[in-house]
Amino acid sequence: MYAVKPKDRDFIQTVDDHLFCVVGYLHPPDGYTAYLKYVPSPDGKWEKDGQRYSRTLPFYHVSQVENTYRYLKEKYPQYLFDCPVRNITISWVPKSHVKQYHYPREKLREIMSRGANDSLERKLLDLSTVIEEKAGIKNSLGVTGSILTGTHNPSFSDIDLTVHGYDASRKLIEALRDLKEEAALVKPVTPEEKEGWVRNRAERFPLSIDDLRKIAEKRWNYGYFEGTYFSVHPTRTDEEITEDYGDNTYHRKKIVEGTAPVSDNGDSIYLPAVYGVEDSDEVSEVVSFEGLYGSLFEVGDRVRFKGVLEEIRGKDPRHRVLVGGAGSPDGYIKWV
Repeated sequence: MYAVKPKDRDFIQTVDDHLFCVVGYLHPPDGYTAYLKYVPSPDGKWEKDGQRYSRTLPFYHVSQVENTYRYLKEKYPQYLFDCPVRNITISWVPKSHVKQYHYPREKLREIMSRGANDSLERKLLDLSTVIEEKAGIKNSLGVTGSILTGTHNPSFSDIDLTVHGYDASRKLIEALRDLKEEAALVKPVTPEEKEGWVRNRAERFPLSIDDLRKIAEKRWNYGYFEGTYFSVHPTRTDEEITEDYGDNTYHRKKIVEGTAPVSDNGDSIYLPAVYGVEDSDEVSEVVSFEGLYGSLFEVGDRVRFKGVLEEIRGKDPRHRVLVGGAGSPDGYIKWV
């Protein structure tokens, strides 16, 4: 087994064949914080063992995740949980309702061991080899998304990789930038695709076109391999998960806005992305569950933010601003 603690982008198949994606690293002892991603559907595009699935989220955004809560409340209320640590209602999977827990690194090792069953798995193996050799890392990659759950379709599915741990992630970031610059094996997205991405996000996020163009230029973890789109997502190691459920409690106060210089961006590669900030009244960090803001801001950058002010009580007391969580659909982080 490659994982002990639950990690961001693990997947869970429930006893009633729903597929949930694990979120972050704070989980109740008797279950897993996760959002609903695929539901059984006779008309679904994805399939495993005769069961077809449809996606519940056309795109990942807090508003879309909250839409799944309405579905769960009506049909499967056992997957909603009034969390006494976060003091909000979250979606989760109780351990008693887990049919299969899917680990990204274990799945990649399985495919490496048995060999590819289709063209997408072959590309996965080849891409993993290219990245590992370029970055000088071993046994740090995993695969998430539809390949992890076995519901992928080579005709349209993407490759979603995970990279395990801070050191391996930093090496991979540099390697992937070099590979895209060389453009021999790994291709960057085209300028036209970037602009399309910008225009699409402008309809969803409270950011200007210029803000989004800056973000598009900074995004490092996407590209094409042999014509197939892929993404890479850093996850923490067990040793990097330092907070246990119940160490702290989180208390929401109000919506706030502010500006501050970034003092620490080491944990911005993960989800949630954490930015330490200075000179901002009581606020010591800005934290985003919206992946758009990960790996963006450098130490010394001055940022403007809007989100939910949370007071954290317990082992590590502090105040933070939460972006992309429940209750802050119009939150943001951007350059001043």
